Amino acid sequence: MALTQQALLAALASVKDPLTGEDFVASGALRNLQVAGSDVAFDVELGYPAKSLVPALRSSLIAAAKGVDGVANVSVNITTNIASHTVQRGVQMLPGVKNVIAVASGKGGVGKSTTAVNLALALAAEGANVGLLDADVYGPSQPMMTGTSGQVESVDGKLMEPKRGLGLQVNSIGFLVKDEQAMIWRGPMASQALEQLIRQTRWDNLDYLVVDLPPGTGDIQLTLAQKVPLTGAVIVTTPQDIALLDAKKGITMFQKVSVPILGIVENMAVHICSNCGHAEHIFGQEGGRRLAESYHMDYLGALPLAMSIREQADSGKPTVVADPDGDVARIYKDVARKVAVRIAQQSTETAAFPSIKISKST
Repeated sequence: MALTQQALLAALASVKDPLTGEDFVASGALRNLQVAGSDVAFDVELGYPAKSLVPALRSSLIAAAKGVDGVANVSVNITTNIASHTVQRGVQMLPGVKNVIAVASGKGGVGKSTTAVNLALALAAEGANVGLLDADVYGPSQPMMTGTSGQVESVDGKLMEPKRGLGLQVNSIGFLVKDEQAMIWRGPMASQALEQLIRQTRWDNLDYLVVDLPPGTGDIQLTLAQKVPLTGAVIVTTPQDIALLDAKKGITMFQKVSVPILGIVENMAVHICSNCGHAEHIFGQEGGRRLAESYHMDYLGALPLAMSIREQADSGKPTVVADPDGDVARIYKDVARKVAVRIAQQSTETAAFPSIKISKST
């Protein structure tokens, strides 16, 4: 019996995307299927970065194709094509940036900045071009966490060149002021500084720009939500009730300005004693999961309260870089893939302004 594309497509449809649950044939990700005698070749295009999953995925697709009688050789080309997705109505896109992800928290001290840098590094490790903007004007920490320093440079006198560190493009108010200098700025000044940082940086072909927001829901956060094209926001919280209370305010703020919540990260979820291995939920248990369920949002994952995470970030080599194959790095990469998939599932259509018709009767 001659080998047919129909038989191959039926076999390949049995392989599901491990992150979306869809088969690649129905989703349209499988393309350019070619049959030449007993040789089969096809492409699979992912809408999100997943470099660490590609070997296993390729093996599954090859096994499915070889399960069809008459197939001898299989060639699979797996690529990633990250598209720009819908942002708030009427907000101008950023040149050189496809998607902007805000990492926010309702209060300080929940590990938002550490989560932001590791999220950015995890997206980069999975194969994306990633930038990191430190929008915490009053307490910039990303220069230390990314091991970057020095004054920003400008080639044309108009746009700032981002620093390069750990494979990321980075900009921060920390590059413009001395470490010991206090930013004694009122809200409007800080908001203007943020808008200049994000719009006057020469971002170079970024798939994702991760923005580390200051804690709270004040002027800076509102400026970002109203004037910066956000693809979505990630909310960071601890299981503690007081942190959850403030996280709800952050969720409400983004909802009011029509910015999708990509999910909730529960930080400091459990502490494992380094001496005896005892697990203790210092800040409560599964508060972030309950919050996600109550708002019908994705629960992206839980990070432990571990000394290594703090030490690695302080040293300028956060966990995803310092221990890329460790358990904590795997959690960050899993969070990053979930965020990227959530973005990929959003519309790529730009929201249009409503048409206004004027007539004598109106």
